[in-house]
Amino acid sequence: MDAATILQQARGVAGLSQAALAAAAGTSRPTLSAYEHGRKSPTLQTAARIVAAAGFDLTITPRVEFREVAVDRGRPILVPTVLPRLPVDRALAVVELPLHLNWSDRGRRFDLRDRRQRARVYEIVLREGGPDDVASYIDGVLLVDLWDELVLPQAIRSAWQGVVTGASEPRVA
Repeated sequence: MDAATILQQARGVAGLSQAALAAAAGTSRPTLSAYEHGRKSPTLQTAARIVAAAGFDLTITPRVEFREVAVDRGRPILVPTVLPRLPVDRALAVVELPLHLNWSDRGRRFDLRDRRQRARVYEIVLREGGPDDVASYIDGVLLVDLWDELVLPQAIRSAWQGVVTGASEPRVA
C-alpha cells in the first residue's frame, strides 16, 4: 500500500476533512492533498505524524504468504506461512459466505461472535477456500482458540497443524 492510500484511508476513517487533518498534523491542506494524490511523497516521519493526527499508528506486520503442502491424494493444500489477523470488526462480523464456499446452504448468514457459528465458518473456509478466503474470514488467534474443536479432514488438519500450534516456522501476524 502506498503513502497516498494510507493517508486517504486514515483521514476517511477518522472522518476528517483535508483541512482539519492538515491543521491537526501541522501541515497545509495543499501539501496534504499533494500527498494524498501522489504528487508528493511524504517522508516516513511525516506520514507517521499525519496518520497519528488522524488517530492511528503506522505499524509493520509480517506478510502472509501461502505455501503448498502436498497431500496423499487430491490437490495440494495452501497454508499460510503466518496466521492472518483480522481487524476486530471483521473477525467478529456477521458474514454470508460466497457461493464457492457455501454452495449447500446459500444465503446463510453466520455471526462470527458466536463460537459455534465461527467454528463452522472456519471449517468451511479451511476445507473449501483459497488464500483470499483465508485472508477474508480467518483470524489466527481465533483459529488457535478453536483448533482442537474443529471438525476437519485429516489432510487439512495435518497441513495446518504446524502453523496453528507454532511447531513450524510460521507465526501469527
